[in-house]
Amino acid sequence: MKTIGMIGGMSWESSAEYYRIINKEVKKRLGDLHSAKCVLASVDFAEIEVLQREGRWEEAGRAMAEQARVLERAGADFVVLCTNTMHISAAEIEAAISIPFLHIADPTAGAVKAAGIQSVGLLGTRFTMEQDFYKGRLQEKHGLRVLVPDAEDRDVVHRVIYEELVLGVVNPQSRAQYARIMQALVDEGAQGIILGCTEIGLLVKAEDSRVPLFDTTLMHALAAVDLALK
Repeated sequence: MKTIGMIGGMSWESSAEYYRIINKEVKKRLGDLHSAKCVLASVDFAEIEVLQREGRWEEAGRAMAEQARVLERAGADFVVLCTNTMHISAAEIEAAISIPFLHIADPTAGAVKAAGIQSVGLLGTRFTMEQDFYKGRLQEKHGLRVLVPDAEDRDVVHRVIYEELVLGVVNPQSRAQYARIMQALVDEGAQGIILGCTEIGLLVKAEDSRVPLFDTTLMHALAAVDLALK
């Protein structure tokens, strides 16, 4: 079994989900007392959030790259970044290490295409929905059509993530708002919805959507197990 290196803490609630899913899946596949071999480098999200909010992406990239180096020195065989937004620093991470980096968008796109879906809605932080580092990869590398909410609804999605979900708050009113926003994307032609923030799966469930949901936390964690056991 390979050792999984995880960069977590953004937020710790979703990082805990990664740990739970990965270990549950390893036990499912191997049985008995098996659990995952992994090392975790967990950052202080308050520090990273300031860099995000102020657009200091180069500094954020250096911070992610350093954590990846920590994991490689600790014996990780590959690196998983347990957040969607900071995949804006994917190139910096890959350049900093000699071990593989498992990009979150790739297993997600694989699951979408395996379901026979070509047009997807994308929910996430404002950075993920508006910048090209994520939806551009889905479009250019994987050939998907990606729809995002309008500006007002993007503000709602972003606010709920940063003011509620990363603090561990699950609000039924916010779930209803997300359901409305997802339905608007379906009305525009989305055949599925990518939950493109690792916290959204804490709020939104399959019954909240008329189309399939693709939880990036789940897809990414399962892909990590695939690679670890390959």
